[in-house]
Amino acid sequence: MRIDIFQDMVCPWCRIGKTNLYRALEMRGGEPPELRWRAFMLDPSVPEEGLPFMRTMQQKYGEQFSHEGMLGRVTEAGRSVGLTFDFRKVEYMPNTRLSHRMTAIAPDEFKAPLVDAIHRAYFEEGRNIGDRAVLMRIAEETGLDANDLADRLDRGEGEAEIEEDFEMAKRIGITGVPFFIIGRKFGLSGAQPPEAFLNVFRRLEEQA
Repeated sequence: MRIDIFQDMVCPWCRIGKTNLYRALEMRGGEPPELRWRAFMLDPSVPEEGLPFMRTMQQKYGEQFSHEGMLGRVTEAGRSVGLTFDFRKVEYMPNTRLSHRMTAIAPDEFKAPLVDAIHRAYFEEGRNIGDRAVLMRIAEETGLDANDLADRLDRGEGEAEIEEDFEMAKRIGITGVPFFIIGRKFGLSGAQPPEAFLNVFRRLEEQA
């Protein structure tokens, strides 16, 4: 079974959604699926140097975007599935293109741990994941060869892969993430609970 996961590194619901997917896969057991991490950028207009986090998001969402409002609800949703979100440490709204390229060229066995590490660095530690040096340190912490990754990024590797993801999302009609395509047949949108994934797994088994 293949699962395509469209997500962005600055999307807290993507972090919650993939955690629920992991939990559903543990409950299902059996042979592990093939996970394909697909790039999606919630705001491609963010410059490479990033933008101030709170000011940018309050301009977009208004007064409801606060630690007591929208961020508080996200924090509580994360806590319910065992995740920590500390938005008081988040200073930047980064451009996520480089982090997607890095994930695209990482060996398959490192992709999921790398995405997890980038999410943790941003949402728990407030690190600027739009900064190349920060991403290289995260890669090293995940067990990757940062020098090799840097050389490959300098050669433009990963660009074609993420552009293919962007085109695929556009063709399918994906306008928000997380979005999961399971078994190349069923789509799930949003941070669905584990039961939603299990229902899809059962439907695929019944069809098989």
